[in-house]
Amino acid sequence: MGCNHTPWSPGGLLLAVATLAMAPAFTQQKTGPGVPEDDSLTWHGITLYGVVDLGIQYDTHSAPFSPYRPAASGNIVRSNDYGSPTGLTPSNMGQSRVGLEGRQHLVSDFSGVFQVETFFNPQSGELADSAKSLVGNNGKAVTDQNIGVDGSSAGQVFQTAFVGIQSDRYGALTFGRQVSLLSAGMIQHDPNQLAAAFGLLGASNQYAGGGGNEDNRLDDTVKYLYDFDHLVHAGMLYKFDGSAGQGRTAYQVNIGGNYADATVDAYYSKVNGSVSAAALTATQVSALSGSAYPQSDSLAGSVSDNTAYALMASYDLDAVQLFAGYEHVRWANPGTPLKAGFVNLGGYILAFVTNTAYSDPKQVQVYWAGVRHTVIPGLDLTAAYYYVHQNAYGTGSQAGCSTTAHSTCSGNTVDFSFDADYRCNAHFDAYAGAMYSGVRGGMASGYLYSTDITPTVGLRYKF
Repeated sequence: MGCNHTPWSPGGLLLAVATLAMAPAFTQQKTGPGVPEDDSLTWHGITLYGVVDLGIQYDTHSAPFSPYRPAASGNIVRSNDYGSPTGLTPSNMGQSRVGLEGRQHLVSDFSGVFQVETFFNPQSGELADSAKSLVGNNGKAVTDQNIGVDGSSAGQVFQTAFVGIQSDRYGALTFGRQVSLLSAGMIQHDPNQLAAAFGLLGASNQYAGGGGNEDNRLDDTVKYLYDFDHLVHAGMLYKFDGSAGQGRTAYQVNIGGNYADATVDAYYSKVNGSVSAAALTATQVSALSGSAYPQSDSLAGSVSDNTAYALMASYDLDAVQLFAGYEHVRWANPGTPLKAGFVNLGGYILAFVTNTAYSDPKQVQVYWAGVRHTVIPGLDLTAAYYYVHQNAYGTGSQAGCSTTAHSTCSGNTVDFSFDADYRCNAHFDAYAGAMYSGVRGGMASGYLYSTDITPTVGLRYKF
């Protein structure tokens, strides 16, 4: 049987993406698959939806794949890439997940809304758990490690969980664990829509997190979104500490506009007490002996106050879409340091904490551009380029360096990719592509290899 193209399938899904990006209030928050309403699994205003995305990837340089990390592979070059594995990788184009969302009319044009999502790895049946991928490398030599990368998925039952009130006239006000404004903006303005296998912004957590690997989704947030006649839109987000202090707060703002077929957005993000977790060294594992911290739940963590601002744009020319963006991120020592024993995402314990990694602030500039072209109905080709520059932020003998001698030296990352996505219908698509990544200077410090090429093919089903 062949693929039956309905009015929703070819350019229709591209139009749906653009429509969702410009629609008011609640629809901007949707992270489901975007199937048409008359084909959705909706009962009494509650919709069940999901995505299963699985492919095969080869890495020229990588550690063995992880059953826990949401993307399984590293996708880009990383410090412990000592092999050349081939294996099944999940969530190459988008996060595999299952969720519920609902909207119930209250009064006038006000509705109650909610959403919950669970992330999973279809190749292993495990919940997505970046922290567990790190724990598995505790105490191991680099050449014995698997892929371990920090992220916002730490085995939580729900990766997204919010409730709120939405009005077409007054906007949406929601509370809970939510996608950050910055991350939502990159989904819209990244040519690969944060696809992990084909774009730097999707493969590396820290840029969508405004400098924090764990911050593209945030706990304890209140978020407000407003759209004025599809011309101007704005958003505000605030993260509460959860205690009496101010060490773990965050706030973000967004303002943007639509004119003709162009959309432009500006963002500001401030995250206090951001954590970047890492596996324990062999020395740290030995030091845990006799302590109250079990190795199976313990990690090391670097803490910082992160500031980011970004400008992004996209332009729709019917069969061709253009994308571009810029982000500046600054890491500084935390105003309120965290102590060893801090319980982080998913209940994992920071047994060792560094609060002084950025005595001289680290600053990174990120640039990207790309194009997506609908060649024939249902077939999209995407090409993208990403460039990252890091300043030299070391002190003393490390000040001003530009070599691989220290991670504090200035350095660069270059990534480019090409992929093809064929949509059979609103539910099923097949994809293939490859991404190149390379690092130089301080961004390559301690790396076994400085480049990686990752061809990937796969299938995705959405309901």
